[in-house]
Amino acid sequence: MPIETINEVVEWLKDSRHERITFTFHGGEPLLAGADFYRQALPLLSEGLRHMNPEFALQTNLWRMTPELAEILAEYNVPIGSSIDGPKELNDFQRGNGYFDKCMRGYEIARAHGLNVRFICTFTSHSVEYKEDIFNFFLQHGFDLKLHPALPSLRDRNPEKWALAPEKYGELLVYLLDQSLEHLGEIEVMNINDLCRGVFTRRGNVCTFVDCMGSTFAVGPDGSIYPCYRFVGMPEYVMGNVYDRPDLEDLARSDAWNLMHRFKEYVDQACSGCAHINYCRGGCPYNAIAPTGGEIHGVDPHCVAYRRIFDEITERLNKELYESPGMRPGGSRARRRRGARPGIMELMHRIVLS
Repeated sequence: MPIETINEVVEWLKDSRHERITFTFHGGEPLLAGADFYRQALPLLSEGLRHMNPEFALQTNLWRMTPELAEILAEYNVPIGSSIDGPKELNDFQRGNGYFDKCMRGYEIARAHGLNVRFICTFTSHSVEYKEDIFNFFLQHGFDLKLHPALPSLRDRNPEKWALAPEKYGELLVYLLDQSLEHLGEIEVMNINDLCRGVFTRRGNVCTFVDCMGSTFAVGPDGSIYPCYRFVGMPEYVMGNVYDRPDLEDLARSDAWNLMHRFKEYVDQACSGCAHINYCRGGCPYNAIAPTGGEIHGVDPHCVAYRRIFDEITERLNKELYESPGMRPGGSRARRRRGARPGIMELMHRIVLS
């Protein structure tokens, strides 16, 4: 993305509503932009939109991380997201030989400069069979774990090759719930935290489980505005362009905006009888819409997995609240002294306080 487009983003947003905003530099590979880009872009956004208290994040494979880049990012407290799929052999089988070592070299540079780095782990139909090895890898290295289920490819002749089946995804989430409780205080499984928080607060806490239209946008290198980063590069989802300074009413007239709202209306009807509708909202619109070419035939295909884990959390929570004598005052500490695994209430208590 040229600096000119960053300037146009500032001009587009400078008169918008005064509230917090987060800019996430995403792929392709954002570190390819180089140190000079971030040396200009970060102060432009930070100072030009000071009234919105801008924060930043960056998603990268870390291969191009340098001490110079790390210093610039550290000045603006930019948290880093990267991807590691577990132990080196398994990771490189999925991502290509050499990926693991190059990522770890970048990780060491980032950490040496005080940057906060977290990893997303993509589980595929292959790697899910090694979930114990993957979890232990993250646990032993002191890495927080955030998982992403592999979706069918939109560009491959064999789109299901790596895709994680929804049923397997549901089993994986229950396994990670168990591991979160078994190792409470030793590792954070971000997805489990978000899912539990959703059940507890009765509303979604991450973009997958909220009606995100109107609060999340992505800007492509040419200034095109999309509903989110996953649609970037798909012309049919362009809602406008920052160079034209569109307001929300302008964006709301676009086909993409209307499609996203039709998905919301579809969820309101199709999921009306689901106990989890308020904190699931049919899952990710991209997962539901992109594979069908923009037709709405159903909700996020991972619905089976979401229902499985939401049911599991709710059932365990209700059991602890209404059936377990260990949840009387002091029950949690007594249970820990007996060596029993912490319960959902203890996990939720930590999440709420964090």
